[in-house]
Amino acid sequence: MSKESFSDTADSTESAPPSQMQALNTETADTAALEETAQLELLAEENRRLREEYARARQSRYRRTAIGLAAVGVVALAGGLLFPDTRAVFVALGATGVFGAVLTYSLTPGQFVAAAVGERVYAASAANGAAIAAELGLSDERLYLPPTQARAVQLYVPLHRESDAPAARDGPFVLEEPGRGLLLDPTGGTLFAEFERALAGDLASTPEPLARQLCDGLVEQFELAAGAEPDVDADAGRVTVAVSNSAFGAVDRFDHPIGSFLAVGLAQGLDRSVELEVDVGDERADWLVTCRYDGDPGAQSEFEWGE
Repeated sequence: MSKESFSDTADSTESAPPSQMQALNTETADTAALEETAQLELLAEENRRLREEYARARQSRYRRTAIGLAAVGVVALAGGLLFPDTRAVFVALGATGVFGAVLTYSLTPGQFVAAAVGERVYAASAANGAAIAAELGLSDERLYLPPTQARAVQLYVPLHRESDAPAARDGPFVLEEPGRGLLLDPTGGTLFAEFERALAGDLASTPEPLARQLCDGLVEQFELAAGAEPDVDADAGRVTVAVSNSAFGAVDRFDHPIGSFLAVGLAQGLDRSVELEVDVGDERADWLVTCRYDGDPGAQSEFEWGE
């Protein structure tokens, strides 16, 4: 072979590898992308399976409770037949057990929504509300106005702190002085309506029992937090709730369900305007939700609200 032909062959050999390497890299990248997609699909399927298993477990627990109550009721009714002297007691126990079983079974939830899903839905709403308030140059004050005959509790975000509340309760934008700002339906409004419907007795009208009712609703009924401990100073017009393990993330965001529910409940029960403040907690709790109100609960409202 001549020296020239050898040189040409060497040049062609040296020029070939880059294109081959590029093709190899592209193929490797495609393979990695396919593997990543497959892993994501597998994880999504696993998440769906776990959610379904969790829902079935919750439903099974409710149904086992219903079966247990029914069994107690049947045994008690049978005891009434066997022991005539104590029949009234056995019949009462049996009726209670059967009624509890029917109620538990009928109220078994058919669908569970993961807290993460609800938190993401709320996060978009909170970001939008905060962005609108910032764009309008409003203050960071959050005031929950008591209900009127025509309006439920509303969230008022004033232009300036210590501003007078609007005479008319028409929102969302209040453009007339005094009281320019935002007037919104709060996140906690529908939560409180559901809470009040499920309440066994009457809604309390004094701060301490009302705060306890609302905290029980947060933890036991809605499961929005793992813990909620109220600290009430009625003379100072202050209710502070120590919140642990919020199901909806950071509580200091715009109209967060936990703070909103507490403020709406206090505004409704005390018939006062409630100012909401949220601070980071200490070693005892994650968040401190403080609601302040003016005047003696049950007295005439400070403002004469327009219809």
